[in-house]
Amino acid sequence: MSLASARLALLAGNFAIGCGVMVVPGSLNNLVESLQVSVAVAGQLITIGAVAMGCGAPLLALLLGGMDRRVLLTGALAWYAIGHLVCALVPGYAALLPLRALAVLAAAVFTPQAAAAINVMAPEGERGRHMSYIFLGWSLASVLGMPLHAWIGEVFGWRYAFGAVAALSAVAAVAVWRTVPDGVRPPPMSLAGWGRVLRNPWLMALVAVTVLSGAGQFTLFSYMAPYYRQVLGASAEGISFLFMWFGLFGLIGNVLLTRWIERLGPPRCVNLGLISVGLAFFAWHWADSLWVATLVLVPWALGTFATNSAQQARLSAAAPAVAPALLALNTSAIYAGQALGAAGGGAIVAAGGFAPLADVALAWMGLALLVSTLLARRASVGRVDA
Repeated sequence: MSLASARLALLAGNFAIGCGVMVVPGSLNNLVESLQVSVAVAGQLITIGAVAMGCGAPLLALLLGGMDRRVLLTGALAWYAIGHLVCALVPGYAALLPLRALAVLAAAVFTPQAAAAINVMAPEGERGRHMSYIFLGWSLASVLGMPLHAWIGEVFGWRYAFGAVAALSAVAAVAVWRTVPDGVRPPPMSLAGWGRVLRNPWLMALVAVTVLSGAGQFTLFSYMAPYYRQVLGASAEGISFLFMWFGLFGLIGNVLLTRWIERLGPPRCVNLGLISVGLAFFAWHWADSLWVATLVLVPWALGTFATNSAQQARLSAAAPAVAPALLALNTSAIYAGQALGAAGGGAIVAAGGFAPLADVALAWMGLALLVSTLLARRASVGRVDA
């Protein structure tokens, strides 16, 4: 079993995980119609999932950190498959809400632990590149999964979109089991080690960049499907195209990152990504047609997944001894940002419609860039020993 095969399987796992995280935003229109709830109420499925993933990542990393990563990662994908299959069969919204939270706990395990595993398997000087590679799975999920969910949701219904996630997760579980070697065990973290990480203000400030960026992006991203239909008048095909367009440039951004991260360094790559996303939010008010929207989406897409990947590499380099803990916290930060953005965006839509979303998103991104820039100017964030 080679490193190339293992990292391809981990990429496939992240693809399945990304598809599952994006299935609700992608099929939001049909969820609203089928379950007979408002856009804001349906958006709570995004919020509850993000809260579950955000809280679950550090807790599950602490509880399961000693497990062989082959077993842990395969089990997480199997749980994800079963959870999405059960969600597809529930009778209504009241049952779907808690089951969604339980299903996505697997995402809280897989993404950070896949990163920790590749951090152990890859040669020291190549870890940033390999980590960026496995996160291409998220970009591919945006290219293929998001538009596919939107199309399936619009044409067949959200239950079929959830079923597709279950199938993808099952296939990825088999691939991970067959390719990831036995005995991959990153150094376990003690409670005392976790405490030292949590008390380090510079490391927590780095994690806060992820929260702020996620809050900005999901303020708008959570409600893009109803925005495209209600404001731009997009058809099912048009919505799928816009999601695919977004995903395509997200993939391009991550591919470019894998080529440039070693040369530019993770902090600079993070800042470039934040600036790119912020430019899109600044221009969002001019996206009053499908054609203009395709242009405005480009800088956002180029920066979104590249920023997340660069943040993972940045945190791993900042404190290698506690990288598993930091990566788990960063996953929590991603989903905490999603929860803040989805909840805030839902409140904005319920109170005043879609128009203010971009301004609020831009404010979040500006704050993220400010914190990231201040940290980048510091020669070292301080290393923490386990």
